[in-house]
Amino acid sequence: MEAMEFTEPDESRLYFSISEVAVRYNVQISTIRHWSNQFEVLNPHKNKKGNRSFTREDIRYLDIIYRLLKEQGLTIDGARKKLKENPEETLRNTEIINKLKTIKEFIHGIERQLEEKKRIEL
Repeated sequence: MEAMEFTEPDESRLYFSISEVAVRYNVQISTIRHWSNQFEVLNPHKNKKGNRSFTREDIRYLDIIYRLLKEQGLTIDGARKKLKENPEETLRNTEIINKLKTIKEFIHGIERQLEEKKRIEL
């Protein structure tokens, strides 16, 4: 399962709803809720109704959690341990992987444009 693109319409925006976060990772809202209960690094703000709102910092940690659970196949306990052992390295590695994925998508976009241009010219 691949993470969906998460667009941030406004740089000044501080919080993202749990449904927006679920769309980013292509998972159910209940999964995000479960992760927020299982990982102490996640600190979503809750309103009076109990609705969770996630900060950019929470999103950074969710990127790591998603990678550890969904891409590397770790258990929740394993991911929790990895985050505690070396959080800075884990965060840095996740950021590097995310940048590489962005570059890969960009290159694939260029390839598609070149193929389309080649097809039109024929």
